[in-house]
Amino acid sequence: MKKLSVPGMSALIAVLLILSSAAHAGVNEIRQSLQSKFPGIGNIEHIVKTPYAGLYEVVIGDQLLYTDEKGEYIFDGSVIDAKTRRDLSEARRRVLFAVDFDKLPLDLAVKEVKGNGKRKLAIFTDPNCPYCKRLEKELSGVTNVTLYLYLYPIFPGSHEIVRNVLCSSDPVKAWKDWMLKKIRPANAVCKTQTDKVMALGQKLHVNGTPNLIFGNGIQAPGYLPAEELEKNLNAPKEKQGMS
Repeated sequence: MKKLSVPGMSALIAVLLILSSAAHAGVNEIRQSLQSKFPGIGNIEHIVKTPYAGLYEVVIGDQLLYTDEKGEYIFDGSVIDAKTRRDLSEARRRVLFAVDFDKLPLDLAVKEVKGNGKRKLAIFTDPNCPYCKRLEKELSGVTNVTLYLYLYPIFPGSHEIVRNVLCSSDPVKAWKDWMLKKIRPANAVCKTQTDKVMALGQKLHVNGTPNLIFGNGIQAPGYLPAEELEKNLNAPKEKQGMS
């Protein structure tokens, strides 16, 4: 097949390659600068130039930070669009820390199907967490969803309750009885996979409960009312890239 010759195409490709190399060099310079000026800063997983104020976004662990083009300063906070009042940082966090729901080890969770179960929601939850109990009350009014409960004992005394729930004949009922009716699960002993759940939470940077992961991969740390739960359950997967 004869190749199509476009005048100036070679020059254009050369310019693009030069710009790409310069951008890569800039990112490396920022990385080196931050690592030298802030010893112990940890693994810098991501550096990308933003379309606002010449800032670069930097991801370290579960934090979204900002820096200048030379990596001399670190900014911790939210960037707000003054015209729309939109929190640009929060929008980016939702994308950057999204989870591939289909790759979650769902066999580690207590599964509850409500209604047709078409929508999906995974929750890291603790039996002694007050906001987890509030969340359970909100979930009572939400249907057509499959819940995957990762029992994540981080409060004092929670390990025993989690074990008793998981070792009961009906973990879903035992969990609801405790969270909604304060009926303590009967003592039971069996082999659980709580250690794997704890490891999963650490991998996903789950620092507290409740921590929700919706079917579109968006993580939402903290309690949400039913209205917000419905909104997120119906939300499509968010697009990647800078907005």
